Amino acid sequence: MATIGSYAQQLSLLNKMNYNFKMAMKSANQVATGNRVNSAKDDTSIYAIGKRMDVEISALGQAASNVQTGNSMLNVASGAMDNTLDILTTLKEKAIAAANSTAKDSDRATIQKELNQYIDQINDNSLVTYNGKYLLNGSNKAATLETNQAYTNSSLGLDTTGATKLTDLTRRQGDSLNIDATDTINVSFVKDGKTYSTSFTAGEYTLEDIFKKANEAGAGDVFDTSSMDTATSVIGTDASGKEIHTVDDQNAITVKAAQAGTAGSIAGFTISVTDAEGNVKKSTNTALDDFTETIGAADTRGDNSLVLHTGSESTQNMHVAFGDTSARGLGLQGSDGSYLSVGTQEDANAAINVIDNAINRILDQQTSVGAMQSRLDYTHNNLVTQQTNVTDAMTTIIGSDMAKAITQFTSYNIQMQASQAMLAQSMSNSSWFLNLLQ
Repeated sequence: MATIGSYAQQLSLLNKMNYNFKMAMKSANQVATGNRVNSAKDDTSIYAIGKRMDVEISALGQAASNVQTGNSMLNVASGAMDNTLDILTTLKEKAIAAANSTAKDSDRATIQKELNQYIDQINDNSLVTYNGKYLLNGSNKAATLETNQAYTNSSLGLDTTGATKLTDLTRRQGDSLNIDATDTINVSFVKDGKTYSTSFTAGEYTLEDIFKKANEAGAGDVFDTSSMDTATSVIGTDASGKEIHTVDDQNAITVKAAQAGTAGSIAGFTISVTDAEGNVKKSTNTALDDFTETIGAADTRGDNSLVLHTGSESTQNMHVAFGDTSARGLGLQGSDGSYLSVGTQEDANAAINVIDNAINRILDQQTSVGAMQSRLDYTHNNLVTQQTNVTDAMTTIIGSDMAKAITQFTSYNIQMQASQAMLAQSMSNSSWFLNLLQ
């Protein structure tokens, strides 16, 4: 039965208008935000996934920022080490000049003044900071176990031991080192900033006796020759507890510091052979003096390395450890503040090897920092790529199809206006019918 402006009809039109308004506003919200899911009520599971991705995107952005600041910190450290390496290069030039017989003692005294100033600058370089944090003064070392410093010679014969007579020593290839019983063996070493020297005639002495004689030079028991008893490729145990072998895993002779830890550290030593007429046996010295530091002196200590957080997970971090690049850490200065000496020709010769060891330590630090910087470049690129991909994935999941959203908004808006017009017409019809009853 037909009715005129019934309440049920008007209520139906009102409900339809409200529905169209609600859907139009939802579509308008999607258009305004660009997201299909803007709250948990829109789609519970998709909303949760989207929010987790949003958190991941923010975390990746911060991790990328951490990598950049970490790289900046490493640049500061690398710059200081570059300067220290330049100074060490100059120090070696000065030591070589002081080792020349044409230099007088007064010349060496002048050179010593220069060395003292350069060594002070090395200490200043080690105090470089980033955001108030010292980098190279030894306060940021990794965890270490106590070690005995070791020097290894891989130029002597494979069967060489401490008991081998000096006159029987051979090169790696097997030919004689040509040391005669009448030759003089000169030994100089630097311990705690002071230079000690001794010399003796080769005679019937053995390779081990070189270091026993050095122990008699006035510094006490500095060298431990027990590792020279047998021919072996094993050098010793490093600060991480790992057993160290020679690079080619062939036998080599190793001498160690008698005292464990940094307190027993030997800054460097030199061995020189001269014949009965005082001529230096250069070819012999190139092999006999070829002892290089293979295990550094270390004390037992906990991990105090710096941590760069380079990812969105708690386990994604990178430990950055810096060694001690101060003058004392490099063996250029003693615990009492004494400087490496070039006051005599013997001191200058010993200083050359000490500086060489210091250069090797700085280069080891620099290459470690360079490797970390190279890794951080890749890490940053990966974080940026990951952030971009996660953002794209989140957009795909919760993003709105703008064309569809605009079309829906237009459709619901038209339907809402039509419902509103129909409701107004219904109300108008009701008013007309009431006029008939007057």
